[in-house]
Amino acid sequence: MPKISQKGLDMPASPIRKLTPFADQAKKDGKKIYHLNIGQPDIETPEGMLNALKNVDFKVWAYTASEGTATYRAKLASYYNKRAYNIAPTDILVTNGGSEGILIAMQACLNPGEEIIIPEPFYANYNSFACAADIVVKPIMSHISNGFALPEISVFESLITEKTKAIAICNPNNPTGYLYSREELEALKTLCIKHDLYLFSDEAYREFCYDGREFISPMHMEGLEEHVVVFDTVSKRYSACGARIGCLITKNKTLYQVALKFAQARLSPSLEGQIAAEAAVDTPDSYFEAVSKEYTARRDTLVSGLNAIPGVFCPNPGGAFYVVAKLPIDNADRFCQWMLESFSYQNQTVMMAPATGFYSTPGAGENEVRLAYVLCESDLQNALACLKEALIVYPGRRDN
Repeated sequence: MPKISQKGLDMPASPIRKLTPFADQAKKDGKKIYHLNIGQPDIETPEGMLNALKNVDFKVWAYTASEGTATYRAKLASYYNKRAYNIAPTDILVTNGGSEGILIAMQACLNPGEEIIIPEPFYANYNSFACAADIVVKPIMSHISNGFALPEISVFESLITEKTKAIAICNPNNPTGYLYSREELEALKTLCIKHDLYLFSDEAYREFCYDGREFISPMHMEGLEEHVVVFDTVSKRYSACGARIGCLITKNKTLYQVALKFAQARLSPSLEGQIAAEAAVDTPDSYFEAVSKEYTARRDTLVSGLNAIPGVFCPNPGGAFYVVAKLPIDNADRFCQWMLESFSYQNQTVMMAPATGFYSTPGAGENEVRLAYVLCESDLQNALACLKEALIVYPGRRDN
């Protein structure tokens, strides 16, 4: 039998999706499952985006330019420039979801074996992209006790070697919901300039900031023009995860041309996805105001409900639509599987993502789970009731 590649064996499985077979069986058994495991919003996609798909008018379903259509990139530049990014359409490379942009940047900016520093917990697929790109993730621990704030810059600096080429952040953060402050980003700016590092900024949740908090991008900072690479997507902003349209943005012209070569190798992003995404840029502010109000209410319901359960601690996130909660359990992977296989409350249960999959450090996050508040408030309340009952009877309960 032919052997599988070592890279294939090393590629991590998704911690978000690996419990799906247990969920499928639970559904077959008649249980209702509250899916808090994955960032799939139930918010309706903007009507203008859907109408653009319904009204598609072309005779040939053709390739587009590898960098994306000129009309979409122009429209997208106007969106960012309203937010003070000061970019041109030629700074934008349209990608097949934000994921492809991250993978392209890793391959374009780092040689095999070179290192990227990422605060953990972090989006699990960063590990997968790093594996595909043959680069090394150097995790730096953030802590639930202070809401997963950015670690001290001195800790970042202690990890920098001759192999370090980049620092990556997700802001607001997936999985923690932490929103980085201007002071934290200024500290990263100083560090990246001092050590001549790239700063990758995953901004998939830019529109989801709460309590009047301000979103700050490295694109807002003078002196970082050659260092910053931004990743974005229509998936979360417009509740259009299936569109698979994202982008890579950089003012570094040399990097852009190299990234374009990787984009040319996969030919082009989807034509119909770009048509829908171009229409989405015209989505009125009222849509985002309503969405923000809804997510704020959901966050408040989930966070307060979690903290009311004995033994549970959950910091209040400033953005995105996730929380990481610390539970009185022995092992998050075991607990999340048990919830699907062995537990039900009024024939209902909850699917969560074990936080272990969002850490690179072995053993980290073993009593933490990520929950996505992508369901309505009544469903969240029912999910909380299930979780409370589950923690009473779970055989691996471990009170601190």
